[in-house]
Amino acid sequence: MSESQSSYRQIFKATSLFGGVQLISILIGIIRVKIVAVLLGTTGVGIIGLLNSPIQVIATITGFGIAFSAVRDISKAHSQSDQTGISKIITILRRWSWFAGFLGAFVTISFAPLLSKWTFGNNEYTWAFVWLSVTLILQAITKSQSAILQGTRRLKDMAKAGVIGSALGLFTSVPLYFWFGIKGIVPAMIVTVVTSLILSWYYSKRILVEKIDLTIKETFKSGLGMVKLGIFMTLAGFIASLSAYVLNAFISNRGGVDQVGLYNAGWSIVGQYTGIIFTAMATDYFPRLSAIQINDDKVNELVIQQGLTALLIMTPLLSLLIITMPLVIRILYTPAFLPIVMFANLTVLGMQFKAISWAMGYVFLAKGDGKLFLTMEVISGIVILALNLLFYYFFGLNGLGISFVLTYLFGMLFAYFVLKSKYHFKLPIDFFSKLIINYGLVVLSFLTVFISISIYRYLAGFIILLLASLYSLRKLNDLMDLRSYFTNMLKKLKS
Repeated sequence: MSESQSSYRQIFKATSLFGGVQLISILIGIIRVKIVAVLLGTTGVGIIGLLNSPIQVIATITGFGIAFSAVRDISKAHSQSDQTGISKIITILRRWSWFAGFLGAFVTISFAPLLSKWTFGNNEYTWAFVWLSVTLILQAITKSQSAILQGTRRLKDMAKAGVIGSALGLFTSVPLYFWFGIKGIVPAMIVTVVTSLILSWYYSKRILVEKIDLTIKETFKSGLGMVKLGIFMTLAGFIASLSAYVLNAFISNRGGVDQVGLYNAGWSIVGQYTGIIFTAMATDYFPRLSAIQINDDKVNELVIQQGLTALLIMTPLLSLLIITMPLVIRILYTPAFLPIVMFANLTVLGMQFKAISWAMGYVFLAKGDGKLFLTMEVISGIVILALNLLFYYFFGLNGLGISFVLTYLFGMLFAYFVLKSKYHFKLPIDFFSKLIINYGLVVLSFLTVFISISIYRYLAGFIILLLASLYSLRKLNDLMDLRSYFTNMLKKLKS
């Protein structure tokens, strides 16, 4: 087996692993979200979104991006089998995470009255934000432990934590919604974070960490390297979180909390469904990229492999989602959420651009080029927020779907231009031809939405889905000899 085939198989294996986790999470989520939608309605879903947005903004600012930076450093030390180096990074990471968590909690408590006023237009949710401050501490610790698992390539443990976490999230939060209704939102959010913390601690404690003697001064000084890149990550994440917060607040003020609920529901459907690809990128692709970041040719090759694999896997999945969108919404929510069908389908049209954009964007982070990454995020953030506000103002929720397609097309082209200029990055013509074919198949699926007679609409949609599936399977087989891969997998299962 060639090195290229081995790399494609690794990408496919990671995507399959976390795709399975995502599928189980989706199935569990169907039950949870359905119950939440019935018990709380669009208003309750909207309140959850409005509470979560500012909390995530604060978590992003006070987290310093250190957990993400640590993945890069841990993966480099892990690839060199440097156990002492890994232990030192983990020790520094854990101490900084405690500091970041308490800082986040302090900021949340201090600004609780203002957060309630800015978000909801009144002071009724001041104590909700005070109670949610504890989640900042728990999230910081959880992220650090997840970073340890990711950097040391404990992908199976991460997958187990994801599956169990989804199940526990269901059994712990739903009863609170049932007994307390909207008043159960804050306790449910806290309990969910607690379960994530317990699971991440359980699996990360299995990793052998040597005892490293570091004073507070040494911890601070040694952690500055991670914090330096983390600061750029923090600022970039702050821009994204702030944009989401501003957009949610704008929708709330202009269209009401119900519109926020519809927007978050539509985005949740598409986001969860495509999380198969993006979760794999974050957990497997980024550490692999970090380990080879010094070699531009290898980086270029891996980006192409990741982008192409993502395209081929996504195409039939996106086609299926478009065809079944009304049914998915009825299953996940209630008929009251059906107005988001077109918005969600439009959002699907931007997902392939997002996948390629992400594959290229991780290069800047793997190389530690924080300034360039931040500059790009600022430019992209301004463009994205401006287009979102403009298109929502004129076209409502459907406008946000159109904006999503345009912004990720812009992001993909922008990232490619910068990579080409900075690192002599190049995508072959064959890649663009496959992009056009894959995107064309998804667009064809989208066009079936406008067929008025249901039986003809579903017939046309499933014919396109069949073509997309056959095309993807054929190309994946060409890239990684898919037949022998599955044959070997079956042999392992039987043995």
